[in-house]
Amino acid sequence: MPPTQAESVIRSIIREIGQECAAHGEIVSETLIAFMVKAVVLDPSNGFNMDRTLMKSDVQNLVQLCMTRLLDTKNPSLDTIKMQVYFDMNYTNRVEFLEEHHRVLESRLGSVTREITDNRACAKEELESLYRKIISYVLLRSGLGSPTDIKTVREVTAALQSVFPQAELGTFLTLSKKDKERQLKELTMIVTGIRLFNRDCGKGGEGVDDLPAVLHVAIPATMQHIDYQLETARSQVYRYTAILEKAANDPL
Repeated sequence: MPPTQAESVIRSIIREIGQECAAHGEIVSETLIAFMVKAVVLDPSNGFNMDRTLMKSDVQNLVQLCMTRLLDTKNPSLDTIKMQVYFDMNYTNRVEFLEEHHRVLESRLGSVTREITDNRACAKEELESLYRKIISYVLLRSGLGSPTDIKTVREVTAALQSVFPQAELGTFLTLSKKDKERQLKELTMIVTGIRLFNRDCGKGGEGVDDLPAVLHVAIPATMQHIDYQLETARSQVYRYTAILEKAANDPL
């Protein structure tokens, strides 16, 4: 079966299961249904052959098996699957987290970036205003300090002037939009490096958090909280296990 046709069949099955569950008074998300369909199909005991096209009887059997599991709301395995689905939907790996952070950062800097790259300053006052905007951009992009803090702004200004004096604005304005954006990012990294170096030397670093010190406190506190949550979860698991074992050995 072609991939597009298979996807269409799967969507149809998911939709049918959702409608059937709704008819029985249970509103189930498509994500949970899709997860259940996959689990049922991959379970060898259900007898589905992945190498051949699903027949009508296979589809009916699949729908029935999924509905039986989804409507069995007192079954702990359903809650386990729900937790797994929730985790899959909400867990973000490091790469995705950083990509999202960069997207948010770019969106926040969008207006400032345009004000700089689209600028056509000529007069002295306009050039000074443009330079101040570049300083603000560098501060905002680095995330190290507030643009409203005078000491931080002075420090960033001094660092920027050492590598990009205001006299070079004329050359900057002749660059293409893309080259301007690239240079702004490079200036941010250079200025940030200067500030971090100065901070390490004890000569600056206004508005720069002492991350090692912060982590020294935050990591143990986080681990303690995780251990507490883990112990609570274990306690509940042991309790539920005991209840299930008792129910299995001594049915009413």
